[in-house]
Amino acid sequence: MSLPRTPSLRLDGRRALVTGASSGIGLACAAALAEAGAHVVCAARRAEALRELVDAITAEGGSAEALPLDLADLDALAAAMETHAPFDVVVNSAGMGRHGPALDTTSEDFDAVLGLNLRAAYFLSTHAARRMPERGGTIIHIGSQMGHVGGIDRAVYCATKHGLEGMVKTMAIEWGPRNIRINTICPTFIRTPLTAPTFENPKRAAWIAEKIKLGRVGEVEDIMGAVLYLAADASAMVTGTALMVDGGWTAG
Repeated sequence: MSLPRTPSLRLDGRRALVTGASSGIGLACAAALAEAGAHVVCAARRAEALRELVDAITAEGGSAEALPLDLADLDALAAAMETHAPFDVVVNSAGMGRHGPALDTTSEDFDAVLGLNLRAAYFLSTHAARRMPERGGTIIHIGSQMGHVGGIDRAVYCATKHGLEGMVKTMAIEWGPRNIRINTICPTFIRTPLTAPTFENPKRAAWIAEKIKLGRVGEVEDIMGAVLYLAADASAMVTGTALMVDGGWTAG
């Protein structure tokens, strides 16, 4: 008997782009892909933080370069995607939230969150897909559990993340014949510098603790295995779906 073999989780010889790579989830995604053998282009607005990340990756034997980029600047995004060689893997971890009661939302806040979380994600996807190799590739957006449920003071943020899920499903249908896969990873609250203020709020911390069934908040390491799986051949039949990394939040 010849047993089937588990598809590879290695990414040797592949080029990956990670946006929002200067900290938190994006940084962890860049580290995971580099550890698996990909050459990782690390994009974010903070050039110094990117240089530190690239130095850390190369110090451990990985391959990486920095790309200072404001993803919400669509002209700069288009120029960057045109300048760089096609990517086999694109991970979009850039995002923002301006949380508050829906009645207090300003048009400026609405436009800023929508512009980065959905508008930029849309055009990053199309630029990447248009230039992907003939063999195809994979696009991964860091969505949120808030793309599947509602959340206190998060009407605009939830709107963008719900919209992202619809966008991904449609793109998966259109690009499947070209072997381009596109999915989301939907974390619960992950401990990062950006989420620190939420955890410092006792009422919010209690709400989070009650909702996460595994009894702990997420760490960036919880995302690394998920992004590697969706980037690699191990997930070759997975497209148009959301991988929940939410500790059971949306199950209940």
